[in-house]
Amino acid sequence: MSQSRIKHAPALAQGTPWVLAGAVESLGQTVPADTKEEADKLIAVLTSGAGQKEKADACRSLALIGTKDAVPALAALLADEKLSHMARYGLEPIPDPAVDEALRGALGKLKGRPLVGVIGSIAVRRDAKAVEPLAKLLGDPDAAVVRTTAKALGRIGTPEAGKLLLEKLAAAPAALRPAVADACLSCAEAFLTQGKPAEAAAVYQRVAKAELPKHFRVAAAHGLIQTK
Repeated sequence: MSQSRIKHAPALAQGTPWVLAGAVESLGQTVPADTKEEADKLIAVLTSGAGQKEKADACRSLALIGTKDAVPALAALLADEKLSHMARYGLEPIPDPAVDEALRGALGKLKGRPLVGVIGSIAVRRDAKAVEPLAKLLGDPDAAVVRTTAKALGRIGTPEAGKLLLEKLAAAPAALRPAVADACLSCAEAFLTQGKPAEAAAVYQRVAKAELPKHFRVAAAHGLIQTK
């Protein structure tokens, strides 16, 4: 097992919709036979009639040794109110595109906390292909979904994501505007990191002109200085 995989296995966070934290690292796909055998046993637990604790423990272990083979069994638990967060715990560190496909596929099927959690996992993995399905959720009646979606788009930080956030900033009700503005600032920071100062400046200018608390305007002004 790669030491970097162990180091960056996600950790549970309390009191936040961003249930999982961590980074997805690229790893070699060669899996020792004994590790594959253990992973297969864990997958079997997830698809069996085992109890909640046994399945949660299996998800935790798959966060360390899981591969593409574990994705279907973990994804099947995303709608489970009691195990959804552990399923995402297991999915996030697996460096295979199948994880992103599974998370995107769940967006149109979930509601409430499981949906918020999946959006958070998409944000952690910074899946640019999720921008289009996430766009639909910016109009969701659940404020928590909208806030988490905005934050995810800010972390993904593509031009398409930035455009959606600026459109939402102009139309968002006062209660949601700060969350969208914060996501806009995150997106602008991503543009700076990508070497796109002009795109970052455009976002900062829009935030600076919006009806927001003073600290947002100060942050936008500081960001504008950085673009120069």
